[in-house]
Amino acid sequence: MTSPHDRLDPDGLATRRQVLGDAYVDNALAQADEFGWPLQELVTRNCWNDIWNRPGLARPTRSLVNVGILVALNRPHELKVHLRGALNNGCSEEEIREVLLQCVAYCGFPAAMDGMRVAREAIATYREEQQTDD
Repeated sequence: MTSPHDRLDPDGLATRRQVLGDAYVDNALAQADEFGWPLQELVTRNCWNDIWNRPGLARPTRSLVNVGILVALNRPHELKVHLRGALNNGCSEEEIREVLLQCVAYCGFPAAMDGMRVAREAIATYREEQQTDD
């Protein structure tokens, strides 16, 4: 008998783990019940394999694009997740800050300010975790 995990796209799952980290992905998969499992399959295949593994943009660039999009859409939870991904992908804090400043012109001050707040928290958490891992 196969597990639902066996139906996940292996390349998409590997990319998802590389960008977001094993702990985040394991938690997301563990929380997925029968109702939500098809969404895990779709996001792993369509987003994490078909989009993230396309040629043309490097992973750090894709991460920075996501940060801007998520600020524009006012999705603070996903923004926090993708800020961690951006840091995991080698984006600098300065690059992230510049994306957030760019959002002022196209998304408005409130959206950019919320993005800055989320980024400050995400970066602080990331730094703490990096120090504990050392």
